[in-house]
Amino acid sequence: MSARAAQAVDLPLALTIGEPGGIGPDITAKAWLALKDHTRLAFFVLGDAGFLRQRFARRADILPVQEIETPGEAAAIFRRALPVIDLPFTTQPETGRFSAATAATVIGAIDKAVELALAGAISAIVTNPIQKEALYAAGFSHQGHTDYLAHLARRHGRDAEPVMMLCAQDLRAIPVTVHIALAEVPRQLTQELIIRQARVAARDLEQRFGIARPRLAFTGLNPHAGENGAMGKEEQTIIAPALAQLRAEGLAVIGPLPADTAFHAEARASYDAILCMYHDQALIPVKTLDFHGGVNCTLGLPFIRTSPDHGTALSLAGTGKANPQSLIQAVTLAGDIARRVRCR
Repeated sequence: MSARAAQAVDLPLALTIGEPGGIGPDITAKAWLALKDHTRLAFFVLGDAGFLRQRFARRADILPVQEIETPGEAAAIFRRALPVIDLPFTTQPETGRFSAATAATVIGAIDKAVELALAGAISAIVTNPIQKEALYAAGFSHQGHTDYLAHLARRHGRDAEPVMMLCAQDLRAIPVTVHIALAEVPRQLTQELIIRQARVAARDLEQRFGIARPRLAFTGLNPHAGENGAMGKEEQTIIAPALAQLRAEGLAVIGPLPADTAFHAEARASYDAILCMYHDQALIPVKTLDFHGGVNCTLGLPFIRTSPDHGTALSLAGTGKANPQSLIQAVTLAGDIARRVRCR
């Protein structure tokens, strides 16, 4: 490995604060405790250092916080303290509740993370969960994290075609349509959408996950994948033609598969990722396989981004009961991808 590549691998990850009234601060503390002795991995938080100190003061053990000015300072102190680039709240958050008054700082942390990523100052972004209601109340107009990150990338003049991929153990699942009503899925599912997402998935699985020729499986939309039109025509009119186009482009594709037989261990061994036609087709198997350790990895962005595969869990905030495994896995996966990309 060249000295330049080695230096790049060691760039820290930026962790956004997310919803401060939720479990983000709690799982951040637990993730730091779990990873602080990692020899090649360091992260820092973009958020309010004073708020984090107050929140951590409730813990039984001491968790030191140290403010830093630049990402380059994070690695040197990571083993002894949680590094934080201070982005103060104008109104102090209340544990277990969300407020639009904190939205500017929550959004500002995301903005800063993207700025640092595009400047090459960090290796990846890991985002803590946000409370979209709080952001909407403050005038936020995007569906959520993923499309906002794409918006920021485009605003900086970079191409972005975001594709949500959920990872749990040996399963990588992509919902082709995401946060829409089930009744809307047949209307919004198109050949173009399937082809576009499959191209992004194949490219990033090769470039970011080191899979030479990714095998992509596709579920059907209807029970039994439509059973040759007896239970729906979308497999014949939309999905199969899209797969034929992808095969013509040289991609290794399988399907459309009946969704009820596509996720057991033997089936998972036949593909590297599976594209599902709607949200629950992808997320139910992921969360069943590894409820606490699933990770959301966004493909198609000009930077690496992962996040925990759960929400803000306001009712658990400050109780000490929040499970940090999804965040720990998100940080670890982001570091692994960054190392692989930089060493190519």
